[in-house]
Amino acid sequence: MVAVMHSSSSLRNCLNYNEQKVKTGHAKCLEAGYYPMDAADMNFYQKLARLEKLTALNQRTKVNSVHFSLNFHPSENLSEETLKAIAAVFLEKIGFGGQPYLLYQHFDAGHPHIHLVTTNIKPDGKAINLNNMGRNQAQVARKEIEIAYGLIQADTQQEREINHLKPVNVQRALYGKMETKRAISGVLNAVIKNYKFSSLPQLNAVLGLYHITADKGNEGSRIRAHDGLVYRVLDEEGNKVGVPIKASDFFDKPTLKKLQEKFVHKEAEKSQEHRSRIKTAVDLALLRGATDLSGLAETLKPSGIDLVIRQNADGLIYGITYVDHVKKTVFNGSELGKDYSAKAVLERCANVGASEGKKQNGEAEKLGQGRTAKQGWQSVNPNQNFAGEGKNNTGSGMGGTLLEPGEQPEVMDWQLKRKKRKKKRQHLPPV
Repeated sequence: MVAVMHSSSSLRNCLNYNEQKVKTGHAKCLEAGYYPMDAADMNFYQKLARLEKLTALNQRTKVNSVHFSLNFHPSENLSEETLKAIAAVFLEKIGFGGQPYLLYQHFDAGHPHIHLVTTNIKPDGKAINLNNMGRNQAQVARKEIEIAYGLIQADTQQEREINHLKPVNVQRALYGKMETKRAISGVLNAVIKNYKFSSLPQLNAVLGLYHITADKGNEGSRIRAHDGLVYRVLDEEGNKVGVPIKASDFFDKPTLKKLQEKFVHKEAEKSQEHRSRIKTAVDLALLRGATDLSGLAETLKPSGIDLVIRQNADGLIYGITYVDHVKKTVFNGSELGKDYSAKAVLERCANVGASEGKKQNGEAEKLGQGRTAKQGWQSVNPNQNFAGEGKNNTGSGMGGTLLEPGEQPEVMDWQLKRKKRKKKRQHLPPV
């Protein structure tokens, strides 16, 4: 199980996200914990009012809504009753016992998962401390629940695929602007908040994995002239499709100006540890025999790293971007060092491919060279007369053997290499 925590200052947005999923048939509200009515008997505003009554008790705390998602392995088919029990135990263990909450089961991904919407403002007006809760209390609770319910442990999974977002469904996105906007908004909220990127191309490297791009417009366009930004859906070939949506139309307004401010802060969050993890993964992939970029990309996937290749209109590769979904970091190859740039990686892949053909006969080649060397020396007859040989005849005799490059011994016999000992000089006593 993987527990992910999101906190914000808008209960309405958290609740609306889940309720919209219910309307489109992609989710179901399983339970309303500590509510006076069942979830099925309440509308949106009744669900929201219960939580807002608590947040009204504490006006100083701006971050007053909490949104958890508990993600399970694709092989785990848990009943609704089990999901309800796990949700209640999880909230109790992290200090949210007795807090009203709404439990949703989502069906929009390849793995089972549930969402919990609640508030950190208690009935006495005090706020539950959220600092490092996702890293500390939530992880302790997760491990205990895994053992108690016999779930697959997240720590033993090499691939954290259930942490990945679901790509936008292009076919549905083309039908209307509202569906497109909702699909883009869900990905933007998760990527911009969680991933560490330091430029628009790096952000697009992540968004592109989910069929979305942030577009500044073409040269000379009105969007580019006014430093605007629109978001668009991409098809499977990477072509822009559907209706472009202005950044200012989204709730969080991820405009170019706001993103540029984030670039500086997110760059500072990248650490040497993040760089080392990707570099080690690339080195190991090449050692395992990745002979081209597609092979390297496939080898990196089990480590939770996507390789994004940047090409120009003519198909020429000019850059590589690494997206680490485990550490939520994005690096250009040049940021990791010259050995991880596009040019260097292509050369390293080529060297691996070239060495594969030599691997089988490498030892035989060495042995052959050794035999040739010995044969070159053994073929010489010490008693042979060379007086009558022509100057240009370098293919026979002692002179030919020494001057012929193909017969030049690479390894000399150890007796020939042994240094001659100097005789010890005897000193006779004076007469």
